[in-house]
Amino acid sequence: MNGNDAQTLVLCVLADGPQHGYAINTAIEELTGERLGPGSLYGAVSRLEAKGLIESLDETGRQRPLQLTDAGRKALTQQLRAMAKVAETGLRSLGLAT
Repeated sequence: MNGNDAQTLVLCVLADGPQHGYAINTAIEELTGERLGPGSLYGAVSRLEAKGLIESLDETGRQRPLQLTDAGRKALTQQLRAMAKVAETGLRSLGLAT
């Protein structure tokens, strides 16, 4: 999984609402069957924060919940629509379109 994939996965799971790092990774594992390594997860989080696509909420104990920003929601929407178009085209090419 590359860095862009990790970022998209983080955005996807945060679309359900704010979560802290462990919960994000648990949701990614439920979605994909794989956990991100700490470097992949926190690297993706750092890049997304730097781009203004996610933001931190007030800490609760040692945990730092993160949430999508409006820009993050817009970026995720664009990414998912582009991915859906690619998937649809590929499935049609394979004769598997529904």
